[in-house]
Amino acid sequence: MTINRIFGYARVSSTEQKYVSEENIITDKQSGKDLNRPGYQSLKGQLGLRKGDTLIVKSLDRLSRNKEEMKRELQWFKDHGIRLQVIDLPTTMIQLGEG
Repeated sequence: MTINRIFGYARVSSTEQKYVSEENIITDKQSGKDLNRPGYQSLKGQLGLRKGDTLIVKSLDRLSRNKEEMKRELQWFKDHGIRLQVIDLPTTMIQLGEG
């Protein structure tokens, strides 16, 4: 049986990530100028996100400020069956905890 997991990603430490258990919050302190950040790259690595998982971010610019990179990342999530939820875009959120 596959267990779908929920991760949070913050480019700086934040207590606003209350949708995710603390051990599943990945943080980076580097600039959002590109995607080459250790925490973010670990999410996309072998032990990170997998099909059926959910990644929650506060806003899209927490992932990248570059529009072309962002488009590629959104496609990567789609191609890998990973749900992206953006706190600042309420239409992407679901009621967590409901089956």
